Amino acid sequence: MSDTASRLRLELAEKIGSARWRKALDLVPRERFLGEAVYQCDKTRGDLWAPLRRANMPEDEWLALAYADETWVTQVAGVMAEGATGTVTGQPGSSSTLPSLVIRMLEAAEIEEGDKVLEIGTGTGYSTTLMCQRLGNEAVTSIEYDSVVAARARDAIIGAGYAPTLAVGDGLYGCEENAPYDRLIATCSVRTIPHAWMQQVRAGGTITVPIWGWMGGVAFAHLRMAGDGTATGPFLEDSLYFMTARSHLPPPRPPLVRGIGDARKTRIDPSILQGGAARWVAQLAVPQAQVSWGADATFLVDVGTGSRAEAQADPAGGWRVLQHGRVRLWDAVEEAIETWQEAGQPHQSGFGLTVTPEGQSVWLGTPDGPTWELPA
Repeated sequence: MSDTASRLRLELAEKIGSARWRKALDLVPRERFLGEAVYQCDKTRGDLWAPLRRANMPEDEWLALAYADETWVTQVAGVMAEGATGTVTGQPGSSSTLPSLVIRMLEAAEIEEGDKVLEIGTGTGYSTTLMCQRLGNEAVTSIEYDSVVAARARDAIIGAGYAPTLAVGDGLYGCEENAPYDRLIATCSVRTIPHAWMQQVRAGGTITVPIWGWMGGVAFAHLRMAGDGTATGPFLEDSLYFMTARSHLPPPRPPLVRGIGDARKTRIDPSILQGGAARWVAQLAVPQAQVSWGADATFLVDVGTGSRAEAQADPAGGWRVLQHGRVRLWDAVEEAIETWQEAGQPHQSGFGLTVTPEGQSVWLGTPDGPTWELPA
C-alpha cells in the first residue's frame, strides 16, 4: 500500500469531515474498486465515453483520480471500462459514486454499530466495504443486479480483505438470507418502494432511498417501519440520487409532434417545471408522463395513453397550452403546482411518504395534507 494512497485517503477523509466514517475512509483503498479503467464523458456529447486506463498514466496520477471526490463511471451500455476497445456510446450502468455522496447516504440512514444492513446495489463495492470496516463483515449484506458488475465487486471486496454476504439478483426483491434488517439503503433510485423491502426490515428499522420519476424529479426518502407493516417519514433536505433501477426507467419516448390538441390559457408559467421542486410536484400529478423542452415550449408526453401537452408563452400575453389525449396532463400539473405555490413552494423536504400494502401516498406538509399516489 503506497504512501501516496495513504496520504490521499487521509486528505479525502478530512475533506469529507465525517467523524463516524472517518476510520473507514482512512482504511478502505478506493483505487482497488475502480479496477484498471474508468470512463470519462466527452465534453461535447453526453452519451460518448472514453476509457481512462491505469496503465496509460503515472501511478500518482491514477491515485489522484481515485481519491478525487468525483463519480467515476465504470460501465456504459453494458461494457466495463477495462473491456472497452475505444469510445463507447450509451448511458452509464454502474459507477463509483463520489465518496462525499456515499457518506451522506450512510449518515442519512442513521447507521450505527450493531446495525444489520441490506444494501441494494453493490456497484463497485466501495460503499459495501466502508460499512464492513465500520460494522463488521457479518453485519453487511449487499445485492447487485448485474452479474458482471457483481463479480468485479466481489473480487475487489475480497481482495481488500473483507467478507460481507454478497448476492446476485434483482435488488427490488431484497435479500431474504439475513432478514430482518435494521437498515436498508439503496444506491439506486426507484419510482416506488418495493413491497419486499417492507417485509425484510424490522419494526423500528429504516429504509433510505432516493425516489425518482420519469420527469427527473427526485426526493430523498427516509422511512421508518411501524409494527403494522407500514412505513412513513418526511423526505430529507438532501436531494441526492443515484442511477435508476433498470426496471424503473421510462419507456422510449416517440418524436414530438407540435401543434396538436385543444388550446386554452394556463395560469402557470411552463418554465417553472425546470426547477427541481416544481418538477417533483408536477411529476406527482402525472407520474406516467415524461417532460422535455424545446426552444420555446415545454412538452409532456404520456407514452402509455398517447396523451400530450405543449405549453408556451402566448403572444397575446401570459401562457397557453395545447392538450391532446384522454389524460389532460397539463390540467393535473397546473392544479398540483398551484397547491404547492399556495403552501409557500416548499423544497421536497416539505413532503413525506406513507407506504402501506394498499398503496404509496406522497403528502404535503403532514399526512393529512394534500396527497398524490405513486404509481403501482
